[in-house]
Amino acid sequence: MKAAFAIFQREFKSFFYSPVGFIILAIFTLLTGYFFYSSMAWFINTSFMSDMQAQQFRMQPRAFNVNEMLLRPFLGTIALISLFVLPVVTMRLYSDEKRTGTVELLYTTPITPTQIIAGKYLAGITFFFTLLIPTIIFHLVVFIAGDPEFWPIVSGYLGLFLMGSAFISAGLFISTTTDSQIIAAIGGFALSLILWIIGFGASMSGSLLSEILNYISIINHFDDFAKGVIDTSHIAYYVLFTFTGLFFSYKMVESAKWRA
Repeated sequence: MKAAFAIFQREFKSFFYSPVGFIILAIFTLLTGYFFYSSMAWFINTSFMSDMQAQQFRMQPRAFNVNEMLLRPFLGTIALISLFVLPVVTMRLYSDEKRTGTVELLYTTPITPTQIIAGKYLAGITFFFTLLIPTIIFHLVVFIAGDPEFWPIVSGYLGLFLMGSAFISAGLFISTTTDSQIIAAIGGFALSLILWIIGFGASMSGSLLSEILNYISIINHFDDFAKGVIDTSHIAYYVLFTFTGLFFSYKMVESAKWRA
C-alpha cells in the first residue's frame, strides 16, 4: 500500500507541476460556470415572466421545481463535459512514463502492477473530484437563493463520481497501450464519442438491440442519478466498467513488466 500511495502522490502532484492541470481545471470551471449561469438566467427569467402573467390575470403563481428545471439539466451538462475533459486527464497517466523512460524504473523496482495501476487510478479519480469542487460551489448559490431538494443533488454527484471512475479506468487502459499522450487523448475522445452517441442509435433499432445499446451507453446510466434515483443496476454497470478497465490496464502493465 505504501508503494501505491507514493505513486498516487507523485501522479496527483504532477498535475500541478506544469500548467496542464491548472488549464484543465480552468477550462472545466469556465465551461460548467457558463452553462450554470445560462441555466440560472433562463430559470430566473422564466419565473419572473410567470409571476408577471399571474399578476396580470390575477392567478396563483406557478410553482417551479428548482431541481427538475435547473439542477438536473446542469448535472447532465457536467456529465457530458466530463466525458470530453477526462481524456485529457488520463492521457498522461501511463503514456508519459513510457515517453520519458521512467517506466523502466517501475519495472525494475519491487512494485507490483497492481500497485502501479492503483496509484495512477487513484490520482486520476482524485483530480476528477478536484474538478467537481467548483460545481459544488455553484449549487451552494442555489441553496442561498432558493430551496432545492438536497438528496437528488447528492445522488447526482454519486452518479458523476461513478461515471468518472468508470471512464478514468478506461482512459488509463488506453494510456497503457501507447507512449504518445496525443494518441491516448484521441483514443479517449473517440471512446467518449462512441459511448455518448451509441444511445442515440438505440431509438432507431429493434427492441433487443435497443436495450443492448442503451445498456452500453455510459451516459444513459447517469440519468436516474440526476433524478435522485439510485438504482443498483446502474451502480453495478459502473463498477463492472471500472473493474474491466483496471483489469485490462493491469494486464498491459504485467505483460510489459514481464517482457522487461
